[in-house]
Parts: sequence; structure tokens; C-alpha cells
Amino acid sequence: MTIVTAGQDGDSPMFVPLMEHLRVGRRTRPDATLGDKAYSSRGNRAYLRRHGIEAVIPEPRDQQANRKRRGSRGGRPPKFDAVKYRGRNVIERGYCRVKQWRGLATRYDKLAIVYRAAVVLNGVIAWLNYLTDTP
Repeated sequence: MTIVTAGQDGDSPMFVPLMEHLRVGRRTRPDATLGDKAYSSRGNRAYLRRHGIEAVIPEPRDQQANRKRRGSRGGRPPKFDAVKYRGRNVIERGYCRVKQWRGLATRYDKLAIVYRAAVVLNGVIAWLNYLTDTP
């Protein structure tokens, strides 16, 4: 299943609906979720905690400052695994490859189904290229 939103919508509000539809192999949830600072919200972290998923999301400076300003009531800083976070660059490179298609980068398509078809076609071409490049 693919969730397509308006091009100007932010990614973070769609985090929980995406996680609800996510399947990793036969399992319905991943072991960990890697995200950039935009995904560091109380709601997203609470969702991950409730479902037993490790959040590998750095805490933005403003959230750090607010927590420290509150003192002991601010709570502990969220756990962050820098070694796991390094793997996030693979995803970013994948997005850069997808954005090489001008239509996908600028979201020219007015219908979500046409945009989704372009994303799927881009993925199929990348998969075929992978198959021909591997020995």
C-alpha cells in the first residue's frame, strides 16, 4: 500500500498513518525507525514507544533547550544510537535517485494515482538496473 499526500504537505504528520500500514516481511512492525530531526515529536516518539519500536531520531536543539530549561521536570533526553543513524544515508541517496526524474521532483502530476505510478515505475527501473549490475 502506498500513501500519497499533497506535494506541499509535511512528512511528519503522515508518520503514524504510514507506520500503521507498514509491513516488514511477515512482521507488522520494524525493530527500529530512523528519521531526521523533523520526525522528533512527542506524538511520534510516543507511538514508537507504545509499539516497542526503537526511535533512532536526533533531538533538535530547540527541544533540547526546552527540556533543559524545565530542569528535572524536563525528563531524560531520548535515547539516540549514532551508529544506527549512519545507515540513514542509504535512504537519502535513494530519494536523490528518485528526484532525478523531474516530474517526481516537482510533482507535476495533478492526480495522486499518476504520481504513484511514476514512483512505482521508477522503483521497477531501479530494481532492474540493480539486477543487471550484480554479478
